[in-house]
Amino acid sequence: MSKNLQDITLALAGVVQATILVSQVAKTGFAQQDAYKCSIESLFDLNPASTLAVYGGNAQNLRLGLEALRDMLAGNHKHQEAMRYALGALHLQKKLAGRRDMMNTIGSRVSQAASQAEHFSSTHDNVVGNLGQIYSETISTFRFRIQVMGDYNYLQQPRIASQIRALLLAAIRSAMLWRQLGGTRWQLLLQRKAIASQVDKLLSGLPY
Repeated sequence: MSKNLQDITLALAGVVQATILVSQVAKTGFAQQDAYKCSIESLFDLNPASTLAVYGGNAQNLRLGLEALRDMLAGNHKHQEAMRYALGALHLQKKLAGRRDMMNTIGSRVSQAASQAEHFSSTHDNVVGNLGQIYSETISTFRFRIQVMGDYNYLQQPRIASQIRALLLAAIRSAMLWRQLGGTRWQLLLQRKAIASQVDKLLSGLPY
């Protein structure tokens, strides 16, 4: 895969989109369906032909993440919780990178979930429940955990809890891709304008 700033930006938008959806689900019990489908399905292509292929081959699928990333880079504070979740996902991915055994377990179990998705659908409750369980039994064992804020009535529902965990797993998957492509925390500070320019370029090419 080519290591260029556009690919890095796409992967970062993938992280942000998943965490925006976490915030949506936690607060309202609902998620923007096209974006949700894209984030869940991003887990299933572990050997993609390109960065964009992870997200269904179309940047339109990442519109929610790109728009939120644009706001974040501009210093807009309306996505503060999602930004905190995104930074948490980057941190957890780094922890995960040091645990080859856990990465192998996740890879194997996500492959099983991908087979399950072929029989049901990628966003079927059984599939998402399986993905949520993978997160609970692996990532959730780290001392650092992402604390999700939202409506207590939604957070207590097993279906919503599974969706949130599956989306956090998707955020970490995109964080892994971002890191593989050459993304770094320093880059977010030192190349902020260049990344913002890539976001604008990607959004300008999308249909309305």
